[in-house]
Amino acid sequence: MTRQIRTSPAACDQSLHQAYDTALLDLDGVVYAGGRAIGHAVESLAAARADGMHLAYVTNNALRTPEAVAEHLGELGIPTDAAEVITSAQAVARLIAEQVEPGSKVLVIGGEGLRVALRERGLVPVESADEEGLAAVVQGYGGPDLAWGRFAEASYAINRGVPWYASNTDLTIPGARGIAPGNGAAVEVVRIATGAEPQVAGKPLPPMHRETVLRTGAKRPLVVGDRLDTDIEGAFNGEVDSLLVLTGVTDAEQLLRAEPRHRPTYVDRDLRGLLAGQPEVVPAAEGFRCGGWTAVALNNGVLDLRRDDEADGEGGDGREGGDGVVDGGSGADPLDGLRALCAAAWTAAAEDVCTLDAAKALARLGL
Repeated sequence: MTRQIRTSPAACDQSLHQAYDTALLDLDGVVYAGGRAIGHAVESLAAARADGMHLAYVTNNALRTPEAVAEHLGELGIPTDAAEVITSAQAVARLIAEQVEPGSKVLVIGGEGLRVALRERGLVPVESADEEGLAAVVQGYGGPDLAWGRFAEASYAINRGVPWYASNTDLTIPGARGIAPGNGAAVEVVRIATGAEPQVAGKPLPPMHRETVLRTGAKRPLVVGDRLDTDIEGAFNGEVDSLLVLTGVTDAEQLLRAEPRHRPTYVDRDLRGLLAGQPEVVPAAEGFRCGGWTAVALNNGVLDLRRDDEADGEGGDGREGGDGVVDGGSGADPLDGLRALCAAAWTAAAEDVCTLDAAKALARLGL
């Protein structure tokens, strides 16, 4: 499959919520973390919806049902209907239903979200590998209290030849206390015990994108996420635009080092980015300029960043600007500096400059 290689974040003259009809929003790390709303999420989503944008919540977390997710969002101040929530449990249930007989028994290693999704597709969730006529094993995130014995149960069935499916393979999941193991880590446990490979439905793979389009009817969607390897790659695979927000797993350095399929169309701090346009990144001298910043990939592999009011690329008093980010006292938006750095780094990578030192440049931005 051929895709255009992105070498710079894109510009958008309109506010994103006006340029796109539907926001396909990841949840963990974008809307909330550890059960609490992320800063600016509630009011930004309310404003986007009030101005006509459709909101859909697309999550690889298969633990909770759409009804439970919608209820939680409502408690956070984001009124949501269950039909606006699309989960990897729904995607994997459809995938299984297309390959087994109606009414088939499926061993569930995970939470209630998987069981409800399977029943929706006319399948029968069971708990034991010893069930007669077992047609499939499905594994999804079961929360921090999922018993170790459940992995053994999956292994028993898979080692007997029962087909194995996984809702998703996210290795980590963000929470209030930090980054924790995700379903992908649990899948690795079963893979080691069986030597088998599951069929995977969740982002970034096509079954999840298909499920989302079928359920939302989006015509011009914008994927909004915090993960390069699921949200952004999923948008790349689905040939739709994406917005990376820096409120979850991905940090600025990881963004600069992103391979082509992991490069977002747009980048912003948080969900306030939905309500704004995106500035243009333009070639300037030997580098790229955005806002008040110019970034250059030097021949020694160092990314150099300077403000337009600096004659020699030095300076900056490190004074903090809004939201605790460093703007060098100039009023230049550090996020524009990051966008310029992305263009310099991604272009250099296309020219086989594989090792880039961005530490000093990022330190100037406080990112």
